[in-house]
Amino acid sequence: MQTLLLDPEAVEEAAEMPAVVDAVEEAFAADARDDVQMPAKSYIDLPEYNGDFRSMPAYMDAGDWDAAAVKWVNVHPDNPEDHDLPTVMGTVVYSDPETAFPLALLDGTTITRERTGAAAAVATDYLAVEDARTMGIVGAGVQSYTQLEAVATVRPIKEVVVADRDDERVAEFVEAFDDRFDVRGGSIEEAGQCDVLSTVTPVEEPIVHSVGERTHVNAIGADAAGKHEIADEILLDATLVIDDYEQCTHSGEINVPWSAGVLGDDDLHAELGEIVVGEKPGRTAETGVTVFDSTGLATQDVAASHVVYEYAEEHGVGEPVSLVDTDVL
Repeated sequence: MQTLLLDPEAVEEAAEMPAVVDAVEEAFAADARDDVQMPAKSYIDLPEYNGDFRSMPAYMDAGDWDAAAVKWVNVHPDNPEDHDLPTVMGTVVYSDPETAFPLALLDGTTITRERTGAAAAVATDYLAVEDARTMGIVGAGVQSYTQLEAVATVRPIKEVVVADRDDERVAEFVEAFDDRFDVRGGSIEEAGQCDVLSTVTPVEEPIVHSVGERTHVNAIGADAAGKHEIADEILLDATLVIDDYEQCTHSGEINVPWSAGVLGDDDLHAELGEIVVGEKPGRTAETGVTVFDSTGLATQDVAASHVVYEYAEEHGVGEPVSLVDTDVL
């Protein structure tokens, strides 16, 4: 028995977005049903290298299938300049829960990008207006591409406004999608007036100060304490949905106003999994602005890895390697 080695190109090929969205939706549902084991993310701080390691293990029972994985990921801000390496790199070990055999080693950076977009799509499906046709994106980095790809699987997006301080990034984004959407660069204010808005920046001071009356916001950028993209006034007036209570209150979009006492438990509508399984309502006719605070869950990595592995097995994608000596028993 061999382990599949799946590099970024292989993961990209195997991660069919509609299937990833469905699997991530099931991950939210499994979490709400308590059919997951997801220990808290653990950190190894490396101040001498201005970086850290993070481990994210999880097991989920999706009913028709179950799976386990752990993502080993780093954040080393000096890498690009000092070592010609990415700031963030990740590897996922995807395992068979019955035997613990490592079924696949996957590029975790691509897995993260795909499942983050899928999580926004699930939230959009339950919280955005049904006929959402316009999408705003603040931040034209790598994640912005997956946000549009994913959201377009659940809503008939036609027009896209992308805002970024880097004109070259905006131009590259427009070129990538102008054959599929009516896409243009614009201001943050213009992006905020769209039916769906995804924010994917690392800022620590809010940059989104106005949105449409029924805009759905996917707040993606905040993944550490102190990060904050959306103005408090918007958060206070919105129907707030989070992916995980502990993570969001410590490192999500709401972490800054939460620590300041501006937001509290009474301001939270639900975790997204509760809406997926029908315990809490999603958008209704009376709902105005909605905000999804996404910090990223290890169960989403498991779900996306499952989709990629199943596709790779069926279509012969990836390189089989022998990691386990089955002759030694």
